[in-house]
Amino acid sequence: MRKTTTKAFGIRLPIMQRKDDLISTVSESLMAAVEAENITLADGDIVGITEALVARTESNYATTEDIANDVRKKFNTDVLGIIFPIQSRNRFSVLLEGLAKGANKVVLQLSYPTDEVGNRLVSNELILEKNVNPFSDVLTESEFRETFGYDTKHLFTGLDYIEFYKSISDNIEIIFSNDPKAILKYTDQVIVASIHTRDADKKILENAGVKRVLTLAEILNEENDQHGYNERFGLLGSNKATDSEIKLFPRSSEDVVAALQVKLKAMTHKNIEILVYGDGAFKDPVGGIWELADPVSAVAFTDGLRGTPNEIKIKYIADNQFKDIRGEQLTKAIIETLETTDMESADKELSEGTTPRQISDLVASLCDLTSGSGDKGTPVVLVQGYFDNYSTK
Repeated sequence: MRKTTTKAFGIRLPIMQRKDDLISTVSESLMAAVEAENITLADGDIVGITEALVARTESNYATTEDIANDVRKKFNTDVLGIIFPIQSRNRFSVLLEGLAKGANKVVLQLSYPTDEVGNRLVSNELILEKNVNPFSDVLTESEFRETFGYDTKHLFTGLDYIEFYKSISDNIEIIFSNDPKAILKYTDQVIVASIHTRDADKKILENAGVKRVLTLAEILNEENDQHGYNERFGLLGSNKATDSEIKLFPRSSEDVVAALQVKLKAMTHKNIEILVYGDGAFKDPVGGIWELADPVSAVAFTDGLRGTPNEIKIKYIADNQFKDIRGEQLTKAIIETLETTDMESADKELSEGTTPRQISDLVASLCDLTSGSGDKGTPVVLVQGYFDNYSTK
């Protein structure tokens, strides 16, 4: 029996620019790494590619003026409402500049005490101390400051996002509320900037009689040969590229995973699964911030990564079925159980406590953790042994 199973390797690539040949570069870099590190590829291995590399090589970029033009086309208002953005220099600051250019005035509604992914403006303790109800109380900026003061710097970046977002444009007013309908006091034309709750937030506003409401997924979501776009996600998943330009979520991910799988099959004669991944779906235990600022973790993937894991809990079997044996005898009994159990129809208690997430999201999170939130120069990750279990030889 093998002594190791799942392994993840960051694969170094040359720095790639817009319109570079992604498929050739990834496949050649992978084969060079495999040869250099004496790695043996096998059926069921996984190659993950970060979405940023896909979007970069397909040249999916847009400027703040492109954003502003789309806002002007889709809204006809002096006052534009924007609700529930996350606190992020990389994710939202350039978007806000473009959105603000598209209207005479912007009312920006921030949720509190945290944004959607857990970035905190004020502590829960202060909320209780000041007897504020964040589910019902709507605060202007002056009321917010009078109540909570100016100790609102982000735990990790040290930025005061209230001041930072106001500094982006002189036509921005900020209010604080967790009720989407609060914005309707200021305007009836609204952009929903939340990521994972966007559809629910939009529906609340529609039911409240808003005149015009779109999500960030509906800005720069139409085909255009003058600048980047994304039909499914629009501005969601975008990142700051320069002070006036963003890189959007990639459009060609499905084509990339299909083409790379064919290419690697021809080069290796192995059936390798391919994944394009975004942010991993994990939470920082200190700051309480979710990493998942992208609309999805797994952007595109080949068929072998579909579905959820069929797993059983080894410790449950050991504690219940084989509690009176140990050592090599216990190991053999566990392996026999794994090899003879029909995972599809197994007793639910056997899988109790196993993670019910999609395989693609689990692998995407592993890839993101391996490549790092910083830049290690490893935008491609090779995962081996992911589908092994305790009985794998």
